[in-house]
Amino acid sequence: MRKVLFILLIASMGLHTQNQSVFNEEMAIKLAQLPLKSINREFPNKPGHVYNNPTEVNLSPSQLHPVFYGSFDWHSSVHGHWMLLRVLRTFPESKITSEIVQVLDNSFQLEKMKVEAEYFSKYENARIFERTYGWAWLLKLDNELMECKHPKVREWHNNLQPLTEVIVDLWKTYLPKQTYPDRTGVHPNSAFALNFALEWARNKNDREFENALIKKALKFYGNEVNTPAYLEPNGADFFSPSLQIASLMSKIYSEKEFAKWYDKFLTKKSFANLCKIPVVSDLSDYQTVHLVGLSFSRAWCMKDIATALPKNNKKRNILNNTADKLINNALPLLFAGNYGGDHWLASFALMALQSPTSQDEANYKIDNK
Repeated sequence: MRKVLFILLIASMGLHTQNQSVFNEEMAIKLAQLPLKSINREFPNKPGHVYNNPTEVNLSPSQLHPVFYGSFDWHSSVHGHWMLLRVLRTFPESKITSEIVQVLDNSFQLEKMKVEAEYFSKYENARIFERTYGWAWLLKLDNELMECKHPKVREWHNNLQPLTEVIVDLWKTYLPKQTYPDRTGVHPNSAFALNFALEWARNKNDREFENALIKKALKFYGNEVNTPAYLEPNGADFFSPSLQIASLMSKIYSEKEFAKWYDKFLTKKSFANLCKIPVVSDLSDYQTVHLVGLSFSRAWCMKDIATALPKNNKKRNILNNTADKLINNALPLLFAGNYGGDHWLASFALMALQSPTSQDEANYKIDNK
């Protein structure tokens, strides 16, 4: 009975397979409703804070983090802000623009951001807080502020800098000490974080950081062959470790170098496995619902890979078509769950929808008219 109701719910939403993966203003507004509802919602909450003494036990999430306290956890709040900024940049005159601006203006206050920045030195063990998943999303947020043209953005960007500077300093200190990559399919994944950090370093023209990130990526993954992606996924993955690596390397190698590396990276068995649609057995389970995000992240990685391969490479169409299937399968699930997915999945959906494809970039590119 529950399965029948679920199917009827999806049908009533008018989400048709053939056009779901086209990103337009209607879809942007629908997705943006999720972070708009969660960013200022303090509970339920999963703080990553290490309590060092009894005086800290009574500190609420908003006392520890006056900006990024909502959306269940710190990193989800950060990328929820990124998601709203991206919608604002893509559709600057939508019917929810004023609501988005009001939420962001309340968040990007200098004094609040100073408290966020001070957290990393004020509390014992805080230097490892959100390393490196939350750090990566913070740089993604900062990067978005560098790109957005809204009149308020310069002020917002300036106000974020105390926190951005702390994160970059922490990362530059940690990077030389990171001896091994994290290959999990969840938050600590190293390839995902290196990818976002590299994007930020290039946009910021921080050559030293960029070179250090590239050097680390090449050390971790440059000689990797026959990665065992046929074993993916783990039970609660929202990343494909192998595809995150390939996405990262597509941003480092030339087209010819990448094609040569990628040809050795995945066996046919592994590639076939990655093209399968993840099965999500329970949308109400806060861990199982990660598998919805896995479809989205696989999709954006596949489009990154396809775009980086030579135009005559036969895998391009397979990657792009599979990415669309993954998105089309996941979008109805996103809107049919509970807060376990609502507090974060919209950002992953937007990443997948707006990643350009070599097949049809017009459906996904940002329109700044």
